[in-house]
Amino acid sequence: MRIALFSDVYKPVTNGVVHHVAMLKHYLETWGEQVWLFVPGSSQQPDDEPNVIRIPGIPIADTGYHLSIAVDHRSRELLQQMDVIHVHHPFVSGSFGLFFSNRYNIPLVFTNHTRYDLYVKQYLPLLPSALSETALQAYFQIFSQRCAALIAPSESMAEVMRGWGVEGRIVVIPNGIDLDRFENPTCQVNRSQLGIPEDAVVAIYVGRMSGEKSVDRLLRLYRYLVQEEQESHLLLVGSGPELDDYRALAQKLGITDRVTFTGAVPYDEIPCYLKLSDFFVSASVTEVHPLSFIEAAACRLPALGIRSPGVNDLIRNGETGFIAEDNDLSFGLRFLTLVRDGDLRRRMGEAAYAFSRGLSAHNNARRVLQLYQELQ
Repeated sequence: MRIALFSDVYKPVTNGVVHHVAMLKHYLETWGEQVWLFVPGSSQQPDDEPNVIRIPGIPIADTGYHLSIAVDHRSRELLQQMDVIHVHHPFVSGSFGLFFSNRYNIPLVFTNHTRYDLYVKQYLPLLPSALSETALQAYFQIFSQRCAALIAPSESMAEVMRGWGVEGRIVVIPNGIDLDRFENPTCQVNRSQLGIPEDAVVAIYVGRMSGEKSVDRLLRLYRYLVQEEQESHLLLVGSGPELDDYRALAQKLGITDRVTFTGAVPYDEIPCYLKLSDFFVSASVTEVHPLSFIEAAACRLPALGIRSPGVNDLIRNGETGFIAEDNDLSFGLRFLTLVRDGDLRRRMGEAAYAFSRGLSAHNNARRVLQLYQELQ
């Protein structure tokens, strides 16, 4: 089968969508399928894997993203030969996928990775005024009608998509990770290298340092928690446009001795940071099916998150971690419980590990391939 994947961004950018697309491409190619990935970018970007087609585009500052307005002749010739087109973003690259799906009568599949409704609210001041929530729903209603299938990573996210006006066929296929990579990391990172006390209870967040992830809220909550206990340390792993702002906020809040920012970390090293930690924590409510929660579970870490569709799907409340209500008191009490009860952390961590076994990238890719085959 000849498969075209479209994404707005790819390596060397590091985020959940990039990891997902890379693993999907890897497994499909391993099984003998022919896969091309089309992504806006620069032809000067080196690629260490075959069939990555960079659609010429203008770089957007230093984000790693590019804005493309046209597909070159070589890409057009390739796309005519595809059996299925699978887009992972609905707007820039998704528009290209939609165009060529219609032009060449090729089935179009869309995987939803993002709470676009919440992103619009977060970034509305930065976006054109026409891109309101109403316009977003209208776009998805039209977009979904032209898709042969839409993939939601969970049933709760499928419900959110229906609320956007999605009318097409929604198929629930959970995202997954390379479980072995997280169970048996090969790199070495220790607490002393990071300046973290050996006896600290480490709460780790791994993800993008940007507004929709609510890292600022996590820091403000932690300011009050450090007044209640002296055992914990907050480890924040990742980079993003607001990293410097968050470092400044930690300084302003007077908690720099209890918080460590790593900045950008190679994806291959993420398991090592998880392995030196005691539980995973996030204050974000914009997640769809966050791979970071699965990665933490694969490293035997319980998780603390706030009630929202993506989080609800990946924490079994009271078993693999805690789901807090969307208020400071609920979050704080559960954070303190995880800090103070080591036996509970270990029990929840083992339950989280068992839960993670069903969320492999292999299983995700196999089910996606079966969907492609159904559409032929």
